[in-house]
Amino acid sequence: MARKPNTEQRRAQIVGALLATMAEHGYEKATIQLIAKKAELAPGLLHYHFKTKAEILLALVKALAEQARQRFATLAEHAPSPQHKLEAYLQARLGLGEGASTDAVAAWVVIGAEAVRQPEVRAVYQEVVQAEAALIGSLLADCFTAKGRRCHQAPALAAALLALMEGAFQLTSAAPGALPAGFAAETALALVNRYIDAEPATPG
Repeated sequence: MARKPNTEQRRAQIVGALLATMAEHGYEKATIQLIAKKAELAPGLLHYHFKTKAEILLALVKALAEQARQRFATLAEHAPSPQHKLEAYLQARLGLGEGASTDAVAAWVVIGAEAVRQPEVRAVYQEVVQAEAALIGSLLADCFTAKGRRCHQAPALAAALLALMEGAFQLTSAAPGALPAGFAAETALALVNRYIDAEPATPG
């Protein structure tokens, strides 16, 4: 008896092909034919697993969010303190080295633009962004507490840090080489530490 096709593997293959195609051509020009060619599959097979290109895009948003979570989990696995855990987070999101992907960054920038245009993409994108802001806020609150500082401003600082990251993604994708290589993670950490140190100490 012939083996059944590995549906999840095929879907991941197609999603990865959209990522690579979008990073090179953008979303509009990422046709089913180009995606199929990148995936080394027949166009009809793409339609077997996804009804539309928009469905592949939604799957890509979730896949990129999961990849980011996994990279952070790996880097933070042995973090001995809240400070080290925050450093692991910033390295996971902004650092170079193993697990970093310029294609993923470029695709995420394109996804942000599509979220403005497509309500379905916006809903998933907003969900991912809200989860990211909550994670950053939790990491920052732990750092505030560990340093004996008030943490009332953690949500606002989390929003600012998220905006910094999204801006770094945009600039490094749209103007590669215009900014110092690897500047973002160390700069973000320095800014966060200065902000925390400037906050009032916890009473008592």
